[in-house]
Amino acid sequence: MRVARDLRRTGMTAYEPYDLAPHHARALRVVGHHGTMRLGELAQHLRVAPRSVTDVVDALEERGLAERSPDPTDRRAQVVGLTDAGRRLVDEVDAARRTGAEAYFGRLPERDRASLRRILERLDATD
Repeated sequence: MRVARDLRRTGMTAYEPYDLAPHHARALRVVGHHGTMRLGELAQHLRVAPRSVTDVVDALEERGLAERSPDPTDRRAQVVGLTDAGRRLVDEVDAARRTGAEAYFGRLPERDRASLRRILERLDATD
């Protein structure tokens, strides 16, 4: 649990220069990695109530990082996608997170990292 906490903290540190709250950062990453989606789908990914995701998307829109548009398959629904600025931010932060993870795991010898990678990939495949 301590390792997971350290990794989460390291990952969130990458967002600090951008003054993003953790829930805003998570929403950006979800939309950035899964693409444009309905607000309800984003709420499911984030495991929050749909009404909570509305506030998150409002904040991201105000900062020019995300934008809503009509769902092309259902005019009554809306989808959210990233703006160019939002995509650039996700790319920058992902790079910073990778650098942080590499530094964290870089303390291990290559053989141990390979073993850990193999074990984690196996666990992830059974999910």
